Amino acid sequence: MKMINSASMFKLNKTFRNILILTCPFIIMSLINEIERPKIEYKSYNQNSSVITINPKDFNTKKCTWACHNRTNHCKINHVKILKPYYAYTDSSYMWVINKLESTGDYGLANIVFLVLLVPFIIIYFLIKSLDLQVEINKITKS
Repeated sequence: MKMINSASMFKLNKTFRNILILTCPFIIMSLINEIERPKIEYKSYNQNSSVITINPKDFNTKKCTWACHNRTNHCKINHVKILKPYYAYTDSSYMWVINKLESTGDYGLANIVFLVLLVPFIIIYFLIKSLDLQVEINKITKS
């Protein structure tokens, strides 16, 4: 039987840690969406013939719907609580991102590529790099 040395065990642990860090946010997001799906009482919003959304498009003052996505002011008036004092700072950044996504010609695809995939992967990459640096610092400190 082959013995696993500590270097290969560390590499296995590091790989497992990185895969876990990479997949957990997406698994949690999917689980939350699927747990909430049966609780939705409204008709879903059929954006086009191929995409049927979980949330409705109707205006609702109690919870966010596609009306919030399509009309940001509806959401700001009815649902935003903590961010209200900071609109002067956040609105320009928010509208800049929306305008950049719209300028691609396919807002939906750009939204998925940049905000669902690229930005989280960049954050996760730097999180993993910081953990690797901390491991290196700990090794140097011990020796």
